[in-house]
Amino acid sequence: MGKNLQSGERLRPVDLARGHGLSTQAVRNYEEAGILPAAARTPHGYRTYTPLHARALRAFLALVPGHGHPTATSIMRAVNEGAAQEAFRLIDESHAQLLDDRRTLRAVENALRDLEPSTAPEPGGGSGPATASGTGGTFIGPLADRLGIRPATLRKWERAGLVRPRRDPLTGYRVYDEADVRDARLAHQLRRGGYPLERIAPLIAQVRAAGGLEPLEAALGDWHGRLSARGRAMLTGAAELEAYLRERG
Repeated sequence: MGKNLQSGERLRPVDLARGHGLSTQAVRNYEEAGILPAAARTPHGYRTYTPLHARALRAFLALVPGHGHPTATSIMRAVNEGAAQEAFRLIDESHAQLLDDRRTLRAVENALRDLEPSTAPEPGGGSGPATASGTGGTFIGPLADRLGIRPATLRKWERAGLVRPRRDPLTGYRVYDEADVRDARLAHQLRRGGYPLERIAPLIAQVRAAGGLEPLEAALGDWHGRLSARGRAMLTGAAELEAYLRERG
């Protein structure tokens, strides 16, 4: 290991920085974070790097788009500490998350395919004494339990316009009918897909108005594209990390 780190061409921090569009401070920060192996020092205390450090930097920068900065940092730190199995575990977790996101997208698409124009709520729909019991409506607690979220989240979604429950005239409790449950399910799935509330609200409003899947087609296409880009980025990161592991010996 020491031979690899000290042999070959010597590089200054600025050489590493310029080659990757970074500042010299960023290179030093990466070394301090354990992303790069520790650099050798000249008698005057200046850092000197080698092609192995450049390879480590390339691996890290390639890992970031697919795994995110924190996970990419943890992967490189584990490799540099000789804990390759921990690095592989972190990579596996990212792939598992990507697979889960793909399943979530599929669930959203399946849910949307089941939408019928007749399920769209009538604008300004009224409520009456039979709202909770006569129409099969559900209260906030059971709906939150079904979705695996807190009632406070549903109240937040209501303020953002994602759901529009009526009030039970006897108890004053929120009552969610079939269309409200649908909207809550869509909001929940889209939130899991990374969409912010301000982007979900107009989509759900269009679904209510159109009673169909068309308004979400562009969003779903974009979601597919982002997942594919992440998958390809993981492949690129894996190739660069393998090259770095090979060079480390």
